[in-house]
Amino acid sequence: MIYKLPIRVYYEDTDMAGIVYYANYLRYIERGRSEWVRAVGLDQNRMKNEDGIVYAVRRVEADYLAPARLDDELVVETWVESRKPVRMVMGQQVKRGEKLLFRAMVTVICMTLEGKPVRMPQWDAPGA
Repeated sequence: MIYKLPIRVYYEDTDMAGIVYYANYLRYIERGRSEWVRAVGLDQNRMKNEDGIVYAVRRVEADYLAPARLDDELVVETWVESRKPVRMVMGQQVKRGEKLLFRAMVTVICMTLEGKPVRMPQWDAPGA
């Protein structure tokens, strides 16, 4: 399952040249992962409040391929690349139309509020 999240580039996202500031791609893909979690039926607030567990990013490997600019309409694509009991690797990319601008592999873990790794919750989603 590839989850697609549309995003528009606003003035606040850009540098003086009107190009998306590099750190904002990390914000865009965070939104993509958050919406993917909702799409597969997981409630992060319930997980935290009832189970005492949260997701955390352990590693990001990112490639900046082409610039996005002010007022561009982008799509953040998110999918599960691999999954193990306490971690998963998520593939993500940002496109403008068919043009690939940014791609990342993000390792996510599940842990207690005290920082101890725990098994990830199950979900029912195609490709997950």
